[in-house]
Order: sequence, then structure tokens, then C-alpha cells
Amino acid sequence: MPIPIHDLQQAPGALKRLPLRKAAALFVVAVSLCLFGLLYLQLEQSRRQDLAVAQMASSNLTRAMAQQAEDTFLAADLVMTSLVDWIQDDGYGAAQRPRLQRTFARRVQQLSQLHGMFLFDQQGQWVLTSFNDLPHDINVADREYFKFHQQNASTVAHIGPAIRNREDGEWIIPISKRVNDRAGNFQGVLLAGIKMAYFDQFFKSFSLDDNGIMFLGLTDGTLLARRPFDESLIGTSLAQGEIYQKLLPNAAAGTAMINSVVDGVTRLYGYRQLASYPLVVSAATSRDTILKGWYERAFQSSVIVALVILGIGLFGWVFIHQVRDGERIEKNLRKAQRSLEQIATHDSLTGLANRRLFERSLEIEFARGARQVSPVSLIMLDIDFFKRYNDAYGHVAGDHCLTQVAQVLKNCCQRKSDLAVRYGGEEFAVLLPDTDINGALAIAGQIRRSVIDKRITHSGSPTEYLTVSLGCYSFIPNGNDSPEVFIQRADAALYQAKNAGRNRAAVLSPEDGLAELMRSDR
Repeated sequence: MPIPIHDLQQAPGALKRLPLRKAAALFVVAVSLCLFGLLYLQLEQSRRQDLAVAQMASSNLTRAMAQQAEDTFLAADLVMTSLVDWIQDDGYGAAQRPRLQRTFARRVQQLSQLHGMFLFDQQGQWVLTSFNDLPHDINVADREYFKFHQQNASTVAHIGPAIRNREDGEWIIPISKRVNDRAGNFQGVLLAGIKMAYFDQFFKSFSLDDNGIMFLGLTDGTLLARRPFDESLIGTSLAQGEIYQKLLPNAAAGTAMINSVVDGVTRLYGYRQLASYPLVVSAATSRDTILKGWYERAFQSSVIVALVILGIGLFGWVFIHQVRDGERIEKNLRKAQRSLEQIATHDSLTGLANRRLFERSLEIEFARGARQVSPVSLIMLDIDFFKRYNDAYGHVAGDHCLTQVAQVLKNCCQRKSDLAVRYGGEEFAVLLPDTDINGALAIAGQIRRSVIDKRITHSGSPTEYLTVSLGCYSFIPNGNDSPEVFIQRADAALYQAKNAGRNRAAVLSPEDGLAELMRSDR
């Protein structure tokens, strides 16, 4: 005959088997946890080491990229500075142009990164280039770099977004300087075109995985060059990316693991902002590539540990499988008991306390208040025009509305002793132990504003949004108080609020029963 659960401890032999089962279970768990802990520590240390090496490599890579970019633009900047000084001193008239053209050509031949050099007058017309043929019927007054120098008196070199050269269609990164006359007036623009292919070739000299990325961009987020090259992305903005939004404002250089919003690949990004030019370089290697060796080691170690734990588990199962059915039944009984207790004391729709728990809590708080001579407050609240809401949107929407108001009450009851109650229908109550009328009124105002902030549309309300009316009452129990009278007085304050126009809180004075109204704009 089966032994009842409540008599299990009295059964013969139970006292001998129970410690053995516990010991077996504790042994299996302890050994398993130790093995898991050792495995975790070993794998975590190995993972951190692999990531640290990758971070160092990424930092070195971005440092090399930044140095290369700075050297590239600095060389062009120095050449342009000398040429601008020459042009501003001697001009670019017909007598000077042949010599200037030859100088342009020599400078382009000397700097492999240069696609060409170009001089434009104050109207954006071509004056000179490093090429033999001068384009006709092409004007650059609409170009970003030309407008910049036309509107800014600064003589500092300007790096603009990548453009296609209108003469041969090649992608170039423009670095330009303003040309003035001797009086300082705008006379034109000298531009050097940095070959995008130059950076592409430089990027290809580094070994990256198939998911690796390198890019050069302006500090405003404009993409200048990228590996792998994608013509459709050139000129797009990276300003909303994590590097520009979160990392660069805090540090000019660093590394971070970022999940790409473009392809979903998680990569370790190294980034660096140049000190001399408004440029940012970045290189990224996918996390899977960095941790490829670690994944293999983790798999091998995990298999070994899993086999050991499996053996220990099978051994422990011999000792504990006899009590599984009993433990399952006991667990189900406890779960059923908790469910019954929840059903008995809480509202199934909103999750708030029901009237049974409310009445029990009133007795407890009245007794405590009388002992400690501390006030007990009650807020009764009602959803304004709730019948109209149900008629307009249906009972399903009405139930959802009730749950939203209930959530407001839960959020506003900050103390463990505060109790939010669904009193009935669309009426709620909030019991506030050790709270005077001022505290109750403050919480009532918070509840009313929070419901308004929900912005629940209610076509049947004058405000066109869902609102609540609240009544507050507070007193110090003396040991002979009636909970019914306590509720009636808070309810009377609620009706005062509703009669005064709703969407407000009213306070019922314990001395004379008069109601003081808090208007909805408070």
C-alpha cells in the first residue's frame, strides 16, 4: 500500500534513505559545478586573452592607417601650400600658366597618391590642371569644396566628400585650399585629387577575413573610402553609427565590439581620429574569426567535461530516481497551493488584490495603526465614463483598459505595505498604512497624472483621453473603528470628485465630513 506523503517521514527506513538521496544529489551537483566552474574559468581566460591580442592588433592597425592617411594628406597639403603662395604672389595670368602647368604635372608625378591638381577661378571655371588638356564647358561652382572656400576665409586645407572627376570619371578625395589676391579677396580654389584607388590598394595590403571592414571617413560621418569597395556606399553617412555616436565623443581612439546594423555581423572595431585633419579611420575583424581557435578549444573541452558529468550523473541517478515521482507530486501540490492562494486573494484580470485580501489587510492595518498611533489612508478611484468606453470600444478593449490602470496603481505603490485593490468593476482602491492625508493626496495626484500620461484614447470623455476620479480619506484608528465606515467616507470623497466634474481628487475631512477638491490641472 502506498505511503501517504504527509506520513513519509514516519515510514520505516525513510530516515536512512533520505540523507543518502540528499548526499547523492549534493555530490552530483557539487562535482558538476566544480567541473563547470573550472571549464568556465579556463575558457573565459582563454577568450579574454584572444580578444586582448585582437584588440592590440586592431589598435596597431588603426594607428598604421591613421599614420598613412595623415602622411598622404600632409604631403598634398604641403605641396598645395607652396603653390598657393606662388599663385597669390605671381597670379595665374597667361604668362604664368605654362610654368604653373608644368609644376602641377611634376608634383603629381612625385606624389603617387595624387590623381591630379586643378586650379579654378572665382566663378568655378577651369584655369589650369596637371593634365595637358583643359576641359571645356565644365564648371565646378556647384561642388562642395568650391562653395566651402567661397564662403569661408580660412586658408586651412579642406577635405571634402569623395567625388567623381568630371574629366575622366575616376573617384577622388578632394583636398583643397582657398586662393586669395593680395588684398585677401577670393580668387579661386586649388584642388588636389587623392586617388581613392590609392587607399584601396593600401587597405588590401592588410590581411583581413572575409567579413573584415576598413574605412576612411570624415569626422561628420561621411564615408570616403572603404574595404571592401562598394561604390553605392561612398558618400553615405556613418554619423548615426555607434563609433560616431558613442565612442568618438569619449575617446579619440579605441576598440569596441559592435554588432553591425547593416549585415548583423559582430565585429571588433578599432578606430582613431586624426589629430591634424578631420578624418577618422577604422578597421574591424569579425568576432567569429578572432575566436575561431577558441571555439575549437571550447568545443573539445566541453565534450570532455560533458562526458565526465554524464558518467557522474548516471551514477547519481541510481540513488535519486526512486524519489522523482514523489518530488514531482509534491512540487505539483505546492504549485496548486500557490495558484489557489493567488486565486483566493487576487483579481484574475488585473493581478491586483481582491476584496477578500483588502478586508483582511484593513483589519491588520487598523490594529497596527491603533497600537502605533499612526494614520491609515484610503484612496478610492473610479474610471471616468467607463461605460461609454466599453460601448465605444468593446469589452475586450475595456478589459485592456482596466489592466493598464491597474499597472499605474502598481507603479505608484512604492512601499511593500501599500496595497492596490480592484474593488469592483471599474472601481479601485489603494490602502496606504502610516500615511496622512497629505501623503494620500500626493499619491492620488500621481495616479491621476500617470493615467493621463498613458494617453489612452477615450472618445466618450470631454478630454478625449481616459481619466480617473479619486477620493481620499485618512484617520488614526482607535481600536473600535469600522472598516465599512472607512470605505464609505473615501467613497463619499470619490463621489464629491465625480460630482465636481471628474478628473480630479477630493479629500474628505475626518472632522466635519467636508470634501476639499484638487482640480485636474494640479
